[in-house]
Amino acid sequence: MNSKQDSDKPEIILTGDRATGPLHLGHYVGSLKQRVALQAIHEQTILVADMQGLTDNAHNPKKVSSNILNVVADYLAVGINPSITTICLQSKLPALAELTMYYSNLVSISRLERNPTVKSEIQHKGFERSIPAGFLTYPISQAADITGFSATLVPVGDDQLPMLEQTNEIVRKVNSLAGRIVLNECRPLLSNASRLPSTDGKNKMSKSIGNAINLGATEKEISAAVKSMYTDPNHLRVEEPGNVEGNIVFTYLDAFHPDENYISQLKEHYQRGGLGDGTTKKILEECLQEMLRPIRVRRSEFLSDKAQLIDILIKGSQVSRDKTEKVLFDVKDIFGLNLF
Repeated sequence: MNSKQDSDKPEIILTGDRATGPLHLGHYVGSLKQRVALQAIHEQTILVADMQGLTDNAHNPKKVSSNILNVVADYLAVGINPSITTICLQSKLPALAELTMYYSNLVSISRLERNPTVKSEIQHKGFERSIPAGFLTYPISQAADITGFSATLVPVGDDQLPMLEQTNEIVRKVNSLAGRIVLNECRPLLSNASRLPSTDGKNKMSKSIGNAINLGATEKEISAAVKSMYTDPNHLRVEEPGNVEGNIVFTYLDAFHPDENYISQLKEHYQRGGLGDGTTKKILEECLQEMLRPIRVRRSEFLSDKAQLIDILIKGSQVSRDKTEKVLFDVKDIFGLNLF
C-alpha cells in the first residue's frame, strides 16, 4: 500500500451513499459527523450512488430516484457545505460506468464471490444464486468510483475493508499492465465510533426494515422508536440490578449524549439497581429530540427548495465529470483505446 501522504498535504477523500432512502442515525454517527470535520481539512467529494442503488432495486427504480434529493438534503442539514465539499450524482458521471467495464475484465467471478462483504450482503438479502449481476460486481463499481476521483483516503466501516482491498487489487493490476503507477492505492479511514445497532437489537440497521431513526424523524417517530428499544430482558423490577451490556438504550446514550460523566453515573445506578428502563428511555428521548430537532428543521427547509438541491448536484457533477474523464483517458490509454 502506498505510503501515507505528508501530514500537511490535503488528502483526496471520496465518500458516498446509495440513494435508497433517507439517512439515519447510523449514518450520522458512523460517517456524516466525520465528513463535516474532514471537509475543512481535505479535498472531499460525496457521491450520491444512484446507479449502485439500482443493483438490488431495479424492480423498483422509484425507490432510488425519489430518494436522491432526500439524501442531498440530509447532507446539507447536518452541515456538509457544498462550497467546500463536492456533492455529485453517480449516473451523471459516465466515466465511472466505463471504468467499471474495463476493471471487470481484471476480476474473476470467484474473486467477487469470495469478497466477505458481498457474501454477507447476499446472505442478508436472501439472493442465493439469483444474484443480480450488478450487485455481484458492486466491488468493481466501487473501485471505479474511488480511482475515478484519485481518492487517497476513504472513510469506511470495518465491514467495508474487503471492498477497499479489492479496489487496491484492481489498482495493482492496472499499474502492472501500464508498467508504471497510473492509479493510486487508497487507504481506509475508520470511524472511532462503534457501529450503531438497530433499534430492535436484532437486525442490521436498515432504511427498508424500519429499525432505524431517520435524521428527519418527527417527534412522534423518535418517541415511538425509543420506547420500542431493546433493554435488559432480565431487568424486571426497578430495584433490581440491570445489565448495560447489549442494552440498546445505553448504546445510544453513549453515542449521542453530550455528558459522558452523567452517562457513566447513570450506568452505575442502573447496574446497582433503582433505575428503571422507562427513566433511561426518557433521558435518551430528550437527548435525541434536542439533537434532531434543528436537523429536521433544516432538512425540511432544503427540501422545500428542490431547485437548489438539483443545482448543487449539477454543479458538483460538472466538476466531477472533468476529474473522472481524465482518469478514464489514462486507463483507456493502457488498453490501447485512445485511437482518436
